Formats: sequence, structure tokens, C-alpha cells
Amino acid sequence: MSLTLKGLHHVSAITAKAPENYKFYTEVLGLRLIKKTVNQDDVSVYHLFYGDETGNPGTELTFFELPNAGRNRDGNNSISALSLRVPGDDALLFWTQRFTVFGVEHEEITERGGRKTLAFTDHEGQRLILVSDEHNEGMPGGKPWAKSPVPAEYAIVGLGPAHLTVETAEHTALILEDLLGFRRAGSYPSPVAGQPDILVFETGEGGSGTEIHLEERSDLPQERLGRGGVHHVAFRVDNEEELKQWIERIRSVQLPNSGFVDRFYFRSLYFREPNGILFELATDGPGFATDEEVEHLGEALALPPFLESKREQIEAHLKPLDTRPQI
Repeated sequence: MSLTLKGLHHVSAITAKAPENYKFYTEVLGLRLIKKTVNQDDVSVYHLFYGDETGNPGTELTFFELPNAGRNRDGNNSISALSLRVPGDDALLFWTQRFTVFGVEHEEITERGGRKTLAFTDHEGQRLILVSDEHNEGMPGGKPWAKSPVPAEYAIVGLGPAHLTVETAEHTALILEDLLGFRRAGSYPSPVAGQPDILVFETGEGGSGTEIHLEERSDLPQERLGRGGVHHVAFRVDNEEELKQWIERIRSVQLPNSGFVDRFYFRSLYFREPNGILFELATDGPGFATDEEVEHLGEALALPPFLESKREQIEAHLKPLDTRPQI
């Protein structure tokens, strides 16, 4: 059976303050908090998941809370920007006005890779890009949260291209094409004079929700990851059976990897490509409604069964974060 990744599954970034993060991504960006849980590798800190109405794969933006994290030092060999899809070009005009009202730093609307986009940063310097689905084809977006403060016709509907900045593009391109099965889908000029074109790769059905944009910048220092930086990008695998086949493929080329990891809401494999960027392959299921009713996602602290016996200790070390709906 031919193995094909379906597109982006989620991206995980770093915040130093969960309450401010929650406020920005729900009240300003209008995303739904679909899961309030802990970092399974460090249960003393929150792991917050935002997404569409039900947290469909391809819509999930997640944050590890690291309270003592210093500011991210932008640079090479990094996931240097995240994209969020909006329904069309008119939505970008709406967001320009909204960002002005909320004091969000943003650039002018500009074209990237044949699509209109709007770059902005959150309160911690996280680099984000709204990308219009006006002429997008391929992987469909998700369903906006009905209770979002942002009207559905302008709402964020999923993840767009993940932007990677690396010292040597050919090393990452080799992994994307020869190992993971991505296809080259074009290129566009770098915004920095004298630098190589940015390469576009796609997988699955193609389209914005399946793309990696790869920028070579040999002139930059190495990134130092901190708050406002991105920890990893995850790609969609249909099911657990396929994930196990991917594990065998990764092992066959002798890339160091995590092996099978059970994250309860999905199953995963982690490995680093040659420039040091962390990739994850994650299954579409079981999903975020596994342990909570859809209408109450994200309201209480959710723990996977293998951490439930430690709930009292875990809650004692977490600062309270009220995510219940306001009456």
C-alpha cells in the first residue's frame, strides 16, 4: 500500500503565560479551546489545544506553557512562521481592521505563493500569517466555532502552510520528497533581496492545508527556541495501522526517532530532519471528544487515563486557568 500523508495535523508552539495565551487565541482570534490538558512529558505545565468547532485534524494550534521561557531568538533551522486559513480575500480586510482595534502588530496585505496573506504577531512575538482560501483547491478547511466572537464568514478555518527556514534547503527537501512523499508545487521570491526563492511542497489532496514553504537562509544565526517560537509541526496519518508502517519506513533509513507514542487523543511518531526541525506524524483519531462532550470541550482539565491517578498532584502544581464559559 502506498503511504501518503494527508496534510498538516497540528503545530505546537511555546507560551510563557497560559492565561494571556488563552485570552488572545479565543477572544482576539476567535478559536475554540478544544482541550485543556498538560504536557505529557512535563505534567507541571499546561498544554492548550485550539481549533475549529470539534478540533478536527488540520485545524489544531497548540501551546506548551513554559513559565520561565525566554523570548524566542529567531533564526535558522526553525519553523519560522505559522499560517491560519480564512475563507477569502474579504476576510483579510476584516482582520486588518480587527487587529487595529485590538492593537495587534500586523503588516500590509501581500501575496505569498499566489495567495493573499496578512502577517501578524501575537503578544509574545509568535509569527503568524493569515492566508486567504479565495482561490485555494484541495484539502478543505474545518468548521468555525459557532460561539466564536468572529463572524463565520471571516473566521479562521484551519492551518495553512508551515514556513520552515533552514541553512541548507536541499537537506530538508530530500526528507520531504524522498521520505515523506511531498511534491514540489512551485516557488515564489524571497522577501529578502539576494536570497533563493522559497520552495513550496504539498502532499495529499494538495492546497493550503497540506503545504510546507521552505526558505533557505544561510546568513542567519541558529534559532534559540523560547516563548513565541514553534516547537514542532505534525502531519496527518489516516490511522494507527498506517502510522506503524511509517515507523518502519523511518527506521529503514536509520533516522533516530521516538517510535510509537500514545498521546491518547492521537498516536504519534517524532523525528528530526537533517536541519534539526522536529517533525511529528499523528493519526487523525481517536479525537478530542474521546473524554469530553463536544459542547464542553476545553472547559475542565482533561487528563489521559494513564495520568488520571495523578490528578490531585498535577492540579496542585498548576496555576488555575478558568476556561469555563462566561455567564
